[in-house]
Amino acid sequence: MKKCLNISLLLLVFLISGSLSCESWSDKSGFLPVDSRRAPEETTTRRVPEQAPVVSTVETIPTENVPQSMPSYPPSDILKPALVSVSESGSSVVSRTYPWAECGIVQLDKIMPKEAKLNQQFTYTIKITNLTDTLLSDIIVNEEYPGNFKLINTNPQAQESQNRLTWKIESLEPKAVRQITVSGMADNASPLKYSTTVQTPVLPAVANIEVIQPSIKLVKSVPTEVMLCDLIPVKYTIKNDGTGTVTHIRIIDTLPAGLKTQDSKDEVLIDAGSLVENQSREYTVELRATRVGAYSSKAVANSTDMGLRAESAEITTVVSQPVLALSKTGPDHLYIGRPVTYEIIVTNKSQVTAKDIVVEDTMPEGVSSVKATQGAQLSESNTKLTWKLEKLAPNTSETFRVSYTPTQPGVITNGATATAYCAQAVSASIRTVVTGIPAVMLEVADMDDPVRTGNRVTYVITVTNQGSAPLTNILIACVLESNVKYISSAGSTSGSMEGDRLRFLPLGSLAPQEKAVWRIVVHAVTPGDVRFKVIMNSDELSRPVEKTESTYLYE
Repeated sequence: MKKCLNISLLLLVFLISGSLSCESWSDKSGFLPVDSRRAPEETTTRRVPEQAPVVSTVETIPTENVPQSMPSYPPSDILKPALVSVSESGSSVVSRTYPWAECGIVQLDKIMPKEAKLNQQFTYTIKITNLTDTLLSDIIVNEEYPGNFKLINTNPQAQESQNRLTWKIESLEPKAVRQITVSGMADNASPLKYSTTVQTPVLPAVANIEVIQPSIKLVKSVPTEVMLCDLIPVKYTIKNDGTGTVTHIRIIDTLPAGLKTQDSKDEVLIDAGSLVENQSREYTVELRATRVGAYSSKAVANSTDMGLRAESAEITTVVSQPVLALSKTGPDHLYIGRPVTYEIIVTNKSQVTAKDIVVEDTMPEGVSSVKATQGAQLSESNTKLTWKLEKLAPNTSETFRVSYTPTQPGVITNGATATAYCAQAVSASIRTVVTGIPAVMLEVADMDDPVRTGNRVTYVITVTNQGSAPLTNILIACVLESNVKYISSAGSTSGSMEGDRLRFLPLGSLAPQEKAVWRIVVHAVTPGDVRFKVIMNSDELSRPVEKTESTYLYE
């Protein structure tokens, strides 16, 4: 009667709670019950006399002592029978999961022989399997064996106490299997009854809080040297070298005086956003220097949300500019027709190399026969000579020469310029006065010789400018002897007698290679060896030129 009452009570509990899930038997915090020891599992192997036919069965006998209150085990687990399979090799397998069937974390597989001979050693196996993806620790396996079983050995070694074997599995990897073997023999013909229990560890509800240590690192890089006309590329590299995500990162670089951004600001502001762990970003900004000098600064990165700040190292860039000097030398005065040579010297007076140097010389007007040192190129318009240099080292010079031949008098102004990359252009010029060389030829000739008295004698005076400069203010005077008498004169200028001298008005100018002619007619009065003397002077002559023509007069 009492047994029937117990069965009815269990069925009622099953009907009420059979639909409960694995989670409903868990603690509200997500932890499994602390006492997860299963009800013992009993396996009975019956031994019959050897003379009779052997019929062996393996049965699982639940523990008689069922708990009155069951906070740790669902009723369905208590009522659920063990899974028993019989292999062809003559053994049986009993399997259970712990702490209960619906939510097992450890599986027990017990492999027993179907029968055992009296006083003959046999071995059975216990397998423990981790069903979870988590490392389990402190699993305890208890095996109670009957009094008619004589234990021989276990592997691994068990703790033995009053027909009870205990194994403690310190740790069991996810999905791993641990095998236990027990060897012994039956020392009488009574059935062998074994009871195996597994005590599983408590599985806590694990909530992880990731501990982060955010950190940022800022690196600023610039070229060590640039030219004044160059843009200065500045690279900022920001990196999250800590753990976690850093948000709202700003990079600030306050520029020193003399440096400006492309939009003429004194500060670089960059919104770098957020960086996850080990992430980095690069930003490049182009600056411009307003003057030469050395500029040093460091940038700062911060995240106000996370209270982080990082500084770059202070770095320096030197802004330089080539400085050119140009000189030009040559004669101050020159005669027409003679070549004039100019020397042009370009000098790099700075401490940096000047590059792409161009020297130009402008050709003056009224010259011919142009000559220049090697490398000169004449422009298409024939008005300039150009030399080009790839570079010019600091504090060094380069000399160029050019030669012209003036074709007309006047003042030659000859100018030259020099430029280089990023350098200010320089120029130089020189003035040369070009004049002609005075060279005059005076000729006097009588048209008839000898001349009979009573007849006329005509003299012709010719002045030729053989030089390269004009003759100015040419004065002609003639001296007549008493043997002749003045009749008339004509020519480039008019003349008149003053005593024994015939004077002509000044001739204002006589161009080079031109001639001036005068004719004088006299009357032969008395015979004799007569001398007709001509005196010529001009502004270009330091003293007069005289010429005498001899004429023989006869009766």
